[in-house]
Formats: sequence, C-alpha cells, structure tokens
Amino acid sequence: MLHSFNEWDRLREIVVGTATNAHWPVNDPVFNLEKERTAWKETPVPSGPVPQWIIDETNEDLETLTSALEDFGVRVHRPTDMNFAAFDGMYNYCPRDRLIIAGERVIDPAMMYPCRNREIEALEFVTRQAQQVYTMPRDQGMVLDAANVLRMNNRWLYLLSNSGNIEALQWLRKQLPDIDIEPCTFYNGVHIDSTISVLREGVVVLNGSRVNHQNCPTAFDGWLKIFVNDVKPQDFFQYPYASKWIALNMLSIDPQTVIVDKWQTKLIRDLESLKFTVVPLELRHSRTLGGGFHCVTLDLVREN
Repeated sequence: MLHSFNEWDRLREIVVGTATNAHWPVNDPVFNLEKERTAWKETPVPSGPVPQWIIDETNEDLETLTSALEDFGVRVHRPTDMNFAAFDGMYNYCPRDRLIIAGERVIDPAMMYPCRNREIEALEFVTRQAQQVYTMPRDQGMVLDAANVLRMNNRWLYLLSNSGNIEALQWLRKQLPDIDIEPCTFYNGVHIDSTISVLREGVVVLNGSRVNHQNCPTAFDGWLKIFVNDVKPQDFFQYPYASKWIALNMLSIDPQTVIVDKWQTKLIRDLESLKFTVVPLELRHSRTLGGGFHCVTLDLVREN
C-alpha cells in the first residue's frame, strides 16, 4: 500500500528510473516547440534515440543510487522497460514527472508532452497499489507534469509554468479539497524541483536566481531558508535539456539524511554544518537527460 505524504519522512519504498531505450520524441508537437522557446541556440534540440553510451553510463549511476538507497534499508522498484522508439515516446528516466503520490492516492496528470502519457504503463505496479487513482482529462486544455508539485503533508506547492497550467491546478484542487495548494510563479520553465528542495519540515533550499524573500512561498514562513546563488555546472552532451540548476535537485532519505550532487561542495559543507548527513552521488548525464536525484525517483512509502 502506498503511503507518502511529503518529501522528507523516513523513506521505505521508492521507484528509481532507468535510461534503457531512452529516446527523444520526433513528432510530438509540444516537444518540437522546444526549438522555438529554448534559450540555448548553439546546438539543435535532440531528436531520436539517445546514444547508447549515455544510456549505459546513466544506468551505471542509477545502479549506484539504488545500492545507496538499499544500504539505508529502502526497498527499490524499477519501471518496466518500454520500447520508446516504437511509439515515438521518451523514457523511464524520470518517474517523478509521471505520477503524484498523495498519501495512499495517485494523481495521473496530463503531461506537457503528450507522448509521455504512456510512461504510466511502466508504473502499473504503482497505480495498482493506490487507494484511488485520479486521471486528469486529456481533452480539456489541462497540462501538468507531476514534478510541478512539491508535497508538504496537507500543503502543496504548485509551479505555474509551461508544464503546469491554471486549468490543471483548478482540477487538482477539486479532486483534493483536503490539501491546500499554493501556486508559485517565480519560474516559467518546467518543474519545481530545480528551484526548491524541501529537506525536512522547517528547512528548505532555494534557488537564489529565481526565489527571493519577496516571492518566496508563504508555506515557508518561519522556516530556515538556504539560498543558493550559484552551483558548479555539470557538463552535457550536445544539448542541455536541463540547466545548471539541476544541481539543486536532491532527495531526502529521512529528516537528517539527503542525497546531493557530489560536485556541490559548498552546499554539502553548508548542509553538514546544519548536522545533515550528506550522501554525495553523481548522475553524469543529469543535464543531458534532464533529471537529478529527485527527478529520477518516486517515493512510494515514507514512515509518517
């Protein structure tokens, strides 16, 4: 049975993604809009199969992540492999994008890239455990990637952006009247977890290039706010599908333990000074594939 209400309680079960058969969509009309709205003009938006060496190195890193989680007593599940090229899909690298776990319930959102909706087929073992599955309509103009949401028990943050519109927010509020959902407008790109990482109740890491004391969500009133104004950028292959800020994408194992990009040495020192146990790991292709430690995981059970 699913049981995950926030981003920090002690982790017991989780999904870790896979890069196997990763593929950049060719004909998805929304994905193709990236060519127009990307700020990166030096190389073209990728298309077609992801190079096998990137897949292999990424899977090595995901196996290392899996082993680290298992060392902390976490049960790890993996998505079912899919042939993404066969239907012009994308990947199973970022299960966080696909489903929202709301306690014992699951939200099945209408994703920004329509081709990604089929990724739920690789996560049927998750939806089968749900007390209830809420499926967002695909034909009413709603757009939502699950990674636009951060969960803090009965209070959520929702990033209004290219990957989460107001119509989807309104639908979500109707389905979950027991949850107070606060909209955020500090970033027009996609997903919230390269801007905000909630480490535990009362402590949050914030992307200082996007969030300041004026636009900071009211959910963090009275919290310890750690503003990060720069990170050590990671390299990428040909096209940066994620910005350098993917380095702030972290995963809490429990309220005192957090997985952090090993190259962010200043951030690691700051967290250790606050008595966090930091697990430094690496995802070599987080910018190329667009996902850090929070993105490539989906918590299923956290002790609460």
